[in-house]
Amino acid sequence: MVNKTSGKLARAAKKAAAKRVAAKPALLAGGNPQIAKADGDAPVQAYIAAMPGWKRDVGRRLDALIVRTVHGVRKAVKWNSPFYGVEGQGWFLGIHCFTNYVKVAFFRGTSLRPVPPGESKQKEVRYLDIREDDPLDEAQLAAWVKQAGKLPGERM
Repeated sequence: MVNKTSGKLARAAKKAAAKRVAAKPALLAGGNPQIAKADGDAPVQAYIAAMPGWKRDVGRRLDALIVRTVHGVRKAVKWNSPFYGVEGQGWFLGIHCFTNYVKVAFFRGTSLRPVPPGESKQKEVRYLDIREDDPLDEAQLAAWVKQAGKLPGERM
């Protein structure tokens, strides 16, 4: 009798653990996915997969554009946001979900031409906010990403 009960409890514990692993990450304020800090493509893909609704497609498009544009781009998730960089040069770009838009942060944005439109309290940072119905100018975005990937990045 004890063996049957303990076996059932063990199976139930395994099922519960599997559900926790397979569960979608929690969404923080504004619908930003909560993803553990980690280096590599896998955590960035987990972040993108957890982006809510239309933002997921934007995340996929941004990631693909960055990978196409910057040879050997390095990826990580830090502070619940994907970061993109170049080995030995630091991070040049980050993405973050907000309630009504996806924010692309260019860490040396004031050095880009033309300068991205969104201002920051940080002197060199510039933003591009992408809303649900905004057309995405991939040519301009690729030009910014290409320029940003050649600049010294942030050491975080």
